Amino acid sequence: MDNPMVLGGREFRSRLIVGTGKYSSNEIMREAIEASGSEIVTVAVRRVSLPGSGTSILDFIDPTRYTLLPNTAGCYTADEAIRTAYLGREAGLGDLVKLEVIGDSRTLFPDVAGLLEAAKILAREGFTVLPYTNDDPVLARKLQDAGAAAVMPLGAPIGSGLGIRNPYNIKIILETVTVPVIVDAGVGTASDAAVAMELGCDGVLMNTAIAGAKDPVAMATAMRLAVEAGRLAFKAGRIPKKLYATASSPLEGVPDWAP
Repeated sequence: MDNPMVLGGREFRSRLIVGTGKYSSNEIMREAIEASGSEIVTVAVRRVSLPGSGTSILDFIDPTRYTLLPNTAGCYTADEAIRTAYLGREAGLGDLVKLEVIGDSRTLFPDVAGLLEAAKILAREGFTVLPYTNDDPVLARKLQDAGAAAVMPLGAPIGSGLGIRNPYNIKIILETVTVPVIVDAGVGTASDAAVAMELGCDGVLMNTAIAGAKDPVAMATAMRLAVEAGRLAFKAGRIPKKLYATASSPLEGVPDWAP
């Protein structure tokens, strides 16, 4: 048994958060989400039709089974992100928000100043803020101090599938903040998710790695198992790394006459 992941006072058993973009169909998206075992599903407020405006992606997500995590994807200023968060709340998507303030259209790296500004304002206004951020321990601490309920450092650029490029920074972030740390962006396959969890992260958020796979449903299953395995390995405690070999069956104490 494991302790639940707590975000804004809410408990979640699954430590895998999945997105809803880039699927070939809404039906496959629904199957993949179910296979992932996730309890939290991200929805880009600016990129979907909200309830009451015709066919919506939300028609394929059961609100009794999943917690919706509206995000501010596509926002390039703090003001845009704040307005989008309010739009999601007014549309009935709740106070939980994945905060994105993008600073560059090619790399999709965060705008650090805008992100921190928006996080302060939204936290003050009662939102549960989960900011997508660089793998910067100093910024992570500032976001926590600003009221963020978690910090979500990138493993690699969004959609790149490069995996965890700087595990050492992630480790420092884990030592720097007390709020949950969730790797967001860059995961490409199951081993990447396992690495994130083995580092001690509280969760992993992904979209493209599942939606862009040849078989999204199978990949969603693999990611679920990888997150569970990585978490279990972290809690079990790995052996220390050594430069030289250590015999699995030591000879100390074995009599000379033993075969």
